[in-house]
Amino acid sequence: MTDKKKILIRIGSLRHGGAEKVLATFLKNLPSDQYEIDLLLNLYSGKYLSEIPDWINIIYLNKGEMITTNRIQDILPKAKRVIYQNILKRFPTLLYKGKLKNKKYDIEFAAIHGMRDEILNSPLQSSKKVVWIHNDLSEVKGYSDEEIKKFFNFDRILVISKKIEDLFYDLAENDFEKRKVIRIYNPLDTQEIVSKAEKPVINYHFEETVPTFVSVGTVFPQKGFDRLLRTHKKLLDEGLKHKVLIIGDGYDFENIKKLKSELGIDESATMLGFTDNPYPYFKNASFYILSSRYEGFPTVLFEAITLKKKIIATEVSGVKEMLDNGELGLIVENSEDGIYEGMKKALEEPIFFLKYQENLKNYEMPFNLENSVNKISRILDEL
Repeated sequence: MTDKKKILIRIGSLRHGGAEKVLATFLKNLPSDQYEIDLLLNLYSGKYLSEIPDWINIIYLNKGEMITTNRIQDILPKAKRVIYQNILKRFPTLLYKGKLKNKKYDIEFAAIHGMRDEILNSPLQSSKKVVWIHNDLSEVKGYSDEEIKKFFNFDRILVISKKIEDLFYDLAENDFEKRKVIRIYNPLDTQEIVSKAEKPVINYHFEETVPTFVSVGTVFPQKGFDRLLRTHKKLLDEGLKHKVLIIGDGYDFENIKKLKSELGIDESATMLGFTDNPYPYFKNASFYILSSRYEGFPTVLFEAITLKKKIIATEVSGVKEMLDNGELGLIVENSEDGIYEGMKKALEEPIFFLKYQENLKNYEMPFNLENSVNKISRILDEL
């Protein structure tokens, strides 16, 4: 029998984000007899820790929950973490000799784009380098064309949507660089989504006569929850009764909560925070709304499609692919006006959405868990 491939995978933490969920799902479905995997986390925390199989060795730089506030008592521990991580980033040999015990890896894998430099600056010259890109980097602050071109130093660049693939093709200087780019749809477990949706709703009351728009995601400015709340307020002022439910946590949570109070919509808009299982809320809501400013391939839409929801989504990367060019849901302009027009249509012409539900009835998802896992495994095996 051939030796198992030794792989180092790097990611910040296993908190409740799309890329983290996708990584956990991928690892859960890998055969344990083919690979020897070390998963290196900057921070040992997050809901997906419990989902990582026992045969994968988890290593971490820091332990504890993510510190998202700047309270006096948080400043010192936060600074210690940052300084430690920066030292190891600047002097990677310390990391590889210490934490990683001089281990030689066949493949080093950046599970998110933010780990680019950590992997490319590895002292291991012989290892193959792979990156998994979950965001449209042309929309991400700090990523100029020159910055994005640095990703061509990887041996393989996995991208999760056609828009991201096109971005890299446009920046590639030759066919050799183009061949490094491989589009792979995110591995997600539809059966798990459907079964979890049957569980009861906790800490929220859906009213049959009042439409509810649900939105799920990490509470970052990227997700556009501020736009969603301002639109909600505007429609209420026009006499269109409805509710908004935001599920998720993140560093912008307190800002969005404050905005909700400032707009005077605490009675009709709810921020539920993080929940292990958002699917019962999907199932019971009238509409799923994606208000994002940018995405890579919004995993959450896959979940809404799986649960046959009426969908409104801003036109960000991946949305046209996921919603079959507008056959499965309403795609609106990526702006506050676009969100307003979409929600207004939902409230004034609910019958308009019946065609989408009809199309969803017999829709077969091209994003297959087994296919995605097999394709990534094949790439790792060929390197």
